Amino acid sequence: MDEIPTLFKANTDVLVQVTKGPIGTKGPRVTTNLSIPGRYLVLLPNSNHVGISKRIEDREERDRLRRILRGLEIPRNMGVICRTVGAGKSEKSFRRDLDTLLAYWRRAEQLIKEKRAPCCVYEEPDLVERTLRDYLTEDMDEIVCDSKDTTARVEELTRNLTHEERVNIRFYNNPKPLFFKYSLTDQIEAIFSRRVPLPSGGYICVDETEALIAVDVNSGKNRGGKDHPETILKTNVEAAVEVARQVRLRNIGGLIVVDFIDMRSRKDQQTVLRVFKEGLLADRAKTKVMPISPLGLLEMTRQREQESLQDTIYAPCPYCEGKGLVKSATSMSEEIQGRLRELLRRRGSGTQIRVSVHPDVLVRLKTQDASLIQKLEEEFRGELSFRPDAALHTEEFKIYNAVTGDEL
Repeated sequence: MDEIPTLFKANTDVLVQVTKGPIGTKGPRVTTNLSIPGRYLVLLPNSNHVGISKRIEDREERDRLRRILRGLEIPRNMGVICRTVGAGKSEKSFRRDLDTLLAYWRRAEQLIKEKRAPCCVYEEPDLVERTLRDYLTEDMDEIVCDSKDTTARVEELTRNLTHEERVNIRFYNNPKPLFFKYSLTDQIEAIFSRRVPLPSGGYICVDETEALIAVDVNSGKNRGGKDHPETILKTNVEAAVEVARQVRLRNIGGLIVVDFIDMRSRKDQQTVLRVFKEGLLADRAKTKVMPISPLGLLEMTRQREQESLQDTIYAPCPYCEGKGLVKSATSMSEEIQGRLRELLRRRGSGTQIRVSVHPDVLVRLKTQDASLIQKLEEEFRGELSFRPDAALHTEEFKIYNAVTGDEL
């Protein structure tokens, strides 16, 4: 931080890129190390680095890709990184992708000259283009759209992205919504379920907290079998696959702790760890996984670039303020009685008080605690009346002077 004033004088325009949006109380993260992602390549302006995704592990393929990258006409002071999806692609595909990325950069340079800071000179493509760029692969044979405009745009983008592959693009013209047709709505709702079933009868529970994400693995109905360790291993392997999938679907980031069922065999632990790491290969975010501890806990971190899917779609409940709990009718009855006792003692005999409460709390006051209310009236020679108000929070009540109507 001390070097920033020496590197950048006051009022100096600096080109930066937002690599991570604001999450909760944390502001966005910016960097001067610019990168523009394409379909197969990532362009690195102001850098000479040429690299290949670490997820491409085959040595021969890495050598082939390195030769292709060296043969590309990359401008000076620019670098590129081959993305994982570039494995097996031809040199022609990389050249086409590089031309597209350089066009983006030239457009950004032009805007830098024309506009005054602060201004936006480049932003990620919209959802349609981004989805096709990142997820359209050779094993995809059909794309279904429920908008004519989107269908036409997908056809144009697909022609530019996949010259070798031919994908059937179909316009969905049906009164029944597209997501309902393919049961996507149910699948999306299932993502937010705290409890996720496993094929053999077990299940996992996912709990998001401020500090970390806790995932608990339970055997559930999967308790049969003569070999108990084998049953535990099977459940944990299924859980490893599902946890890797749920972390990706829910876009969970930060520290994640998975509590597997205890395994005595070190070999079984290694098997579960290997399966879990294989499941994370489909995840685009950076992850770091630690070995399973003697207590059966697996700790990992996952790069947090955006808010989790749950935080994006849901807001904390204004009723319980995110606690998931509210005071019981019994607790509220005791609280109201304490408040009434204080008022009756202070205001003296003959006081008439009216109380508005939630209907559930009123039931408690009128049944189990009716005798206690009667004792209050007799002890302080007052008069108490209660009215239900469904608009009130369970933990909320209002006390009025029954004569004047003023709130006490």
